Amino acid sequence: MANTRFQSLSVSDQRDALQVAASHSGRPAHLLEKDIWVVQTLRALVEAPFGEDLTFKGGTSLSKAYQVIRRFSEDIDITHDVRAIAPDLVRHDDEEPLPATSSQARRWRREIEARLPVWVGEHALPTVEGSFAQAGLPARIRAEEDRLLVGYIPLFTDYGFVQPEVLVEFGARSTGEPRAERLIACDAAVHVPDVDFPTTHPLVMAAERTFWEKATAVHVFCRQRRTRGERQSRHWHDLVRLDDAGFGETALANRAVALAVARHKSMFFRERDAERNWIDYPAAVSGDLQLVPDGPAYDALAQDYARMVSDGMLLDDAEAFDDLMGRCADLERRANQA
Repeated sequence: MANTRFQSLSVSDQRDALQVAASHSGRPAHLLEKDIWVVQTLRALVEAPFGEDLTFKGGTSLSKAYQVIRRFSEDIDITHDVRAIAPDLVRHDDEEPLPATSSQARRWRREIEARLPVWVGEHALPTVEGSFAQAGLPARIRAEEDRLLVGYIPLFTDYGFVQPEVLVEFGARSTGEPRAERLIACDAAVHVPDVDFPTTHPLVMAAERTFWEKATAVHVFCRQRRTRGERQSRHWHDLVRLDDAGFGETALANRAVALAVARHKSMFFRERDAERNWIDYPAAVSGDLQLVPDGPAYDALAQDYARMVSDGMLLDDAEAFDDLMGRCADLERRANQA
């Protein structure tokens, strides 16, 4: 006998199903509900005619596709293949499409920043609206520049710091490669086996590339000696969890991916350090990586980590901040030796 689709259940039965899943998983029911909307939104994009041009990346991909991080990650981060949105700028025989000069990079940025919001409004927005309407899912969907926001009527009243809205952030400065198709399922599904929850199979950025994207972002934070760390400490947590799952070692051994990330950031994400010198990304991935901040930056990051823990973002018992930094110091040492 076929299971009942979650969306076909009455509101009361949907609440009951999620409360059962919450009692078995230890996760709040409203987070399990939002996770369903995350998967449903991702599914609408993946099944679109342009689905092959999209790569699922970022923290939510590490949680949903690789199951390596144990923190609540609620946003969807998508790379739209630059070859599809700007075919006139990219040579079709380029294995790694990049502008040849800094002036070309500025032109690419201007063109992509102009085209991406148009694409979101004219293609992504109506596609998600149509998919949700066909599925009978009431949602308030709007586009804001290069972002899509999917608001829904929550089943539960106490959502705390989490909003009943799925944020999709699009970028279009790379191909998203290397990537591979992976299954994405709802977290509640395993706990309520007689109910069918949505699933999807997006193309997901390789965990090794995500490792280097996060490691270089951490390096920039450290070299800039920032004194504000809002919502930043999650990157350090993710690096350690990636290392726990074995992706740290494979990323450190993958020089091609490390250098590809460095070249890409050198063109599109140029940053200056605290002394106003340009950040040298190729040097960072070649023996000069810094993963542990010092001075006031260390204290600012510690405060942000404490807020993340107190807000319930971590799904397991949180390690002490100093222990997390100790793990990152070891990872930094191994990276620079490699």
